[in-house]
Amino acid sequence: MKKIFAFAFSVALSLSAVSAQTTKPATQKVVTDGPVITFTENKFDFGSIKEGDVVKHTFTFKNTGNQPLVVSAVNVTCGCTTPDWTKTPVAPGKTGFIVAQFNSTGKPGQNHKVITVVSNSVTGNVPLSFTATATARETATSSVK
Repeated sequence: MKKIFAFAFSVALSLSAVSAQTTKPATQKVVTDGPVITFTENKFDFGSIKEGDVVKHTFTFKNTGNQPLVVSAVNVTCGCTTPDWTKTPVAPGKTGFIVAQFNSTGKPGQNHKVITVVSNSVTGNVPLSFTATATARETATSSVK
């Protein structure tokens, strides 16, 4: 009986030791060393617009890291999209913006565009995207009799 009790006791101690090694306290926070860019949204839908409309959307981000964040470039896939962004360093805990302006002239139908945010974030470059459905302009028709 003593042997069974000793065996059960040693198994219980082993399990508690393994459990103590694999669980983290709920209050422990993971801190990333460096700037981290975190967007509130990565996609936006302009919905239905008229061909020729110029629309824009502002994507907002926060620096959730512990060092200043610098957005060095915002790359677009075509000349129909014009970007603007926060040009100054964004301190930890502060916010910045990326603006995507889309000119739908000559772009009837479904449009899906991607812009790439280049920064010093430890998470690397971030793709943002938007969609818009541009209804074609009515063309004047002349009737010949």
